[in-house]
Parts: sequence; C-alpha cells; structure tokens
Amino acid sequence: MTEKPPLPGDEEGNRMSDFQSEVQLLALEMEDGSSRVEADDADDAERPAWDSKLQYVLAQVGFSVGLGNVWRFPYLCHQNGGGAFMLLYVVLLVVIGVPLFFMELAAGQSIRQGSIGVWKHISPKLAGIGYSSCMVCFYVALYYNVIIAWSLFYLGNSFQYPLPWEQCPVDPGTNVTVKECADSSPTTYFWFRKALDITDSIDGSGEFNPVMTGCLLAAWAIVALAMIKGIKSSAKVMYFSSVFPYVVLFIFLVRGLMLDGAIDGITYMFYPKLEIWGEVQVWRQAATQVFFALGLGYGSVIAYSSYNPVHNNCHRDALMVSMINFMTSVLASLVVFVVLGFRAKNIALKCVAENLGVLSDITSHGSNHHWWPWFNMSDPGSVSIADYREWYNHYGSMVGTNITDCSLEEEMNKGVEGTGLAFIAFTEAMALFPASPFWSTLFFLMLLNLGLSTMFGTMQGILTPLMDNFSLLGRHRSLLTVSSCALGFVVGLLFTQRSGNYFVAMFDDYSATLPLIIVVVFETFSVAWVYGADRFLDDIEVMLKWRPPVIYKYLWKYVCLLAMVGLLAASLLQMVFKRPKYTAWNQNSASEESLEYPGWALAMISMLILLASFPVPLGYIHNMLRQRGVPSMGSEEDIGDQELHRERYTKCSSSEQMDDVSTHHAPADGDLTRGRASFLPLGTDHYHLLPQGGDMDDDDEDEEEDTGM
Repeated sequence: MTEKPPLPGDEEGNRMSDFQSEVQLLALEMEDGSSRVEADDADDAERPAWDSKLQYVLAQVGFSVGLGNVWRFPYLCHQNGGGAFMLLYVVLLVVIGVPLFFMELAAGQSIRQGSIGVWKHISPKLAGIGYSSCMVCFYVALYYNVIIAWSLFYLGNSFQYPLPWEQCPVDPGTNVTVKECADSSPTTYFWFRKALDITDSIDGSGEFNPVMTGCLLAAWAIVALAMIKGIKSSAKVMYFSSVFPYVVLFIFLVRGLMLDGAIDGITYMFYPKLEIWGEVQVWRQAATQVFFALGLGYGSVIAYSSYNPVHNNCHRDALMVSMINFMTSVLASLVVFVVLGFRAKNIALKCVAENLGVLSDITSHGSNHHWWPWFNMSDPGSVSIADYREWYNHYGSMVGTNITDCSLEEEMNKGVEGTGLAFIAFTEAMALFPASPFWSTLFFLMLLNLGLSTMFGTMQGILTPLMDNFSLLGRHRSLLTVSSCALGFVVGLLFTQRSGNYFVAMFDDYSATLPLIIVVVFETFSVAWVYGADRFLDDIEVMLKWRPPVIYKYLWKYVCLLAMVGLLAASLLQMVFKRPKYTAWNQNSASEESLEYPGWALAMISMLILLASFPVPLGYIHNMLRQRGVPSMGSEEDIGDQELHRERYTKCSSSEQMDDVSTHHAPADGDLTRGRASFLPLGTDHYHLLPQGGDMDDDDEDEEEDTGM
C-alpha cells in the first residue's frame, strides 16, 4: 500500500507540529534541570557569581581606584594647568573612557568569559588579544605588589614615637649628623637609604634588600590568601579594602582643612591655566590618565563583569564607576594639596626665619642700610612670606648668596609625583602633625588597601581567562592561585635588589603602557569593525531590554579608535625621539639626577614590550595556518562549529539566535512579535541553533505566543 504524499499545507503543519514538540521537550528538559543547553554549557553553569550587586560595584571601584588616583592624578592636575586639566580630563573621560569601559563591561557580561574567551568569541583570529592582556596584567602585578610591600614596611615603622624619619640619624663614630641626611632631608634619607638602600644607578644591581624581600613575601601571601577561593573570598575582603580608603581620605581632608597653608595648596592646585590646551603633551597625558584610571585593557573589567547576571544594567555600572573614579581623584587631589600646602608653608616660614637670622648678623656689623628690611627682624613669626619675598625681589641681589628666596610655589613643586609624594613629601607633612604615628599609620594603611583592591582585580585579569579556557586549571582554582602568587614572588625578587626601584619605574613607564594601548586598539577594532558595532548593540539590547544610544556606535568606530591610535603613535614617537631616562639617587651629592637607560636596559624594555604584544599577531598567524591546513569542506564545518560555539556563549534569548542565523538583527522591543513571526514560515531547518539558546526561561511566554503553543 503506497503512502499518500502529504499536501503542502499538511507538510508545513507537520513541520510546525514537530517544531512545537521539540520546543515543548526542551522546555520540559530545562524544568528538570537536564537540558542540552546545560550539558553543552556545564562549565558556565558552574561559574561563580557575585553574592550581591554591592560586591560587584565595590570590586570594580576597588580595581579602578588605585594608587594612581592618589599620587598620579594630583601631580598631572597641578603640572598641567590645574582646573583646565581637570576639565580636559572630564571631556576625554566622557568621549573615550566611558564608551570603552562600557564596551568591556558589556563584552564580559554578554559572553561570560575572561579576556581570552571574549576575544576568541569575537573572532578566533584575534584570540591573542586576551593573552596579551594576561601578560600585561602579570607585568603590572609584579611591580604593583612591590609598592604594597613598601607600604607594609612603612606601616610597620609607623608604630614608633618619634617616627624614624622625623630626624636625621647621628653617626656613632663621629657623633655628627649623617652627611647624606643633612644634605637632603630626614624623610628623603629614610626612603632612599633605610627603606631601599638604593644604588647610584640601575647598573649597580648588587645584593638583595632582605627587609624588602620579607615585605614582598608578606604582600604576595596576603594576595594569595584573599584570592584562594576566587571571587567568593576576595569579594569579602573588598568590603573593607574598597571602603576604608574613602574613610581615611575624608578624615585627612577634614584635618587638613584646619591646617595653616591648606587654602594656599587648594588655590595652587585649581588655579586654571587654559593655555595648556594648546599643548599636545597635555592631551597625551590626560588621555593616558583616563586610560589607566579605568583599568582598560587589563582584562580585569571583563573578568569581573563576566560573573554578573546576564541582564545586569552594565551601562549604568559604567557611568557610575567612571563617576566614582573621577570624584575619588578630585577628593584625593584635595587631600594631597591641602597637606602639601601645609608642608610647603612650614618649610617656607622656616626658610624666612633662617634668612632673618642671617640678616640680623649682617646688619649688626653696620652694613649699608638702604636695603634693610622694613619689617621687624626681631620677631620672625610676624613676617609673612609675601612681605619677605617682596623685599627679596627688590634687594635680594644686593645681599649676596647667604640670603635665599623662600618660595611657596617651589616647595609645592617638590616631590609631588609617584613614590616621591607618598614616601617623601606626605611622610614629611605627617611628621609635623600632632600625634604623628597615628596619622602615619592611617595613611599607609590606606595605601595598603588601595593597592590590594587594585591587585585583586589585576590578578583576576590573569586567573579568570586561564580558568575559563583551560579546564584543567579551572578544576584546580586554589592551586592555580597559589602557584601564580609564588611565581610572582620569585620573579618579583628583581625589584628587591638595591636597584629594584629603578626596575619598578621601568616597568611602570614602559612595559605596561604601550602593550596596554595596543591591546585596547585591537579590542576597539574587534568590536566596532570585526564583530560589528550594530551587532554588538543588538546583543546589548537583548541583555539590557533597551538599546543604548546610537552615539556609542560612532564613538567606538571612529572617535575612540582614532584617539587610541593617536595615543599609541604619540607614545612611540616620544620613545624614538627622546631616549628613555630614569631618576637616580646620587649618594655623594644627596640629590636626584636624571640618567639615560644603558643599552642592556633598553633591550630589556624592548623585549618586555614585544613579549606582551607578540600574542596578537601570533594568534592571527596561528589561526590562518590552521585554516589553510584543513580541506575546504573541513574548513567550512570548522567555521560552522565555531559559529555554534560562539552562539552558545551569547547568552541571548532563543529568538535572538534565530535572528542571527537569518542574518537579521534583533528588533526593537515594540517589534519583537513581528520580527519573530517573519521567520516562522521558513521551516524548522532555520531553527537548528535553538538547542544552544542561553536563557530560555526569560522568554517562555513570548515563545509560546509566537509558536502557537
């Protein structure tokens, strides 16, 4: 008996019936917890998650707000026009920083992978971007933990009264003040000689500093213990390490505003110099600060956001974290310049008193009276700095070299960048505070927490991608964490030599900067042009349930990309035309001097940059060779498998995946029904990606209505 062929309408009805049955089966399987989606994405199902939104926000803020906010931003703001630089920084933050930060947050949350998995998902040819991010994170972790070790050393020495850097030591043999300290200052001497025991140049590596080696071991032990259980353990530490610095900053601000010279410091910082906007160097420094302040390119932002729920509002997070970061920089700048203003005024007043004493000796010998001061030299406390400087500008040249100028501005310029600010200028100011050990302990405890919160994010940028892409490492999370910290300590011994401070400066200035810019250039290009800005916005629309403004498309494709390429070109040109230098401490002259890096150090810088950037072209070449090494049909099948794999990690609704297969983008919220219905007559063959759907539960009601179930 021959079987009657089905009518066209019947065939279509059978197909729809089969399709509905399949959807029903999938729905039942998902209710039982045994769906094929869960089978394919077993690793993702076991992925840890934040216990609360507060944990996540504190982690992102703790990572982005670091030591650079305290000692880099105030210096740049002061050196480059005060309020004018701050306004320029805000413009670049809005135009470049926030869009790129939002891009990384959305990519990590959508794909739910670390940096390696994210860029492999965008394009297998660009998988090397993630490996470059890991390399740069490792560089940064190496020297960043050394700064934490320095903070531990100073924290331990703060429990003394008087503080060990308040006074110069006396040579027991000659019973006179140590010359190196007398020619500089107690805080400078303690930093270079007691803490670092530094050599005169990077060539004089010499032996290890045993005290700093022990502090570095303690710093890595703290990081390992805090991260040994992944984000579950580090997030608990974040509650303290991310919040405590703000408490200390507000305490210092209130205390600092009561000090003499506080207003001078604030005025000096915020006085606008709009003419600096015409200098290319200022734009480069502002863009670089925006770049590093948000932690772009490290992979840490991606790693943290990958532990979020898929429908978390990452756009709001990007705006919120960026604003908190900027306000923290402003708060830290206020604190820094309030304290530095107090320090500078004390030094200037001391200078005036010493010069008045010299003037008294000169006038007592009957010298020419026409240049005598018109103020009362017998009471130095009644003489203001402005009056003294006015007199000095008129008659200082007639007095001779024994009388010096006492400039508040010059004192403000000294030691306001990097380690010079934290371990020299700020410690000197705190030594003048009543109950100085308390304030010193508070300050270095704040530095320790700022460093640790950033360090956790940096290490997460290494560990998360490795665990996501190598299942063996993912199964041994604790062992990987401890092993990474142990490796970091062993390699970090480079920085505990007597010349270690010079290597810290080398890594900070060169090994991280250029590779990070290269990484962000490729990230932006991958999203905006390879994956497609419109397609990326479609994915975000499905995640957030609303579509971000279209301005992001043009910012990613043109403004951000061109800005990062320009920043990369400017940084390369500066290295080529201006030989890299470092600041060394000369023990004989007890002063700092600028030296050029020797040839072997330049080779080391070049090797570090190439080593961090090499995975990008290597990954591209590897993928090209892999495609050429298989038959054409195999290549197509392989590409199809890659597309299937990529679809599994989109974490979008099944309707979005159907749209992707049909090369259509997700429609707006108001057009969802019409968009889906247009694909139904095509038959079940066009819905083969359905079993790999991400969040079926979120759209069950919509699917039932659309398919007639």
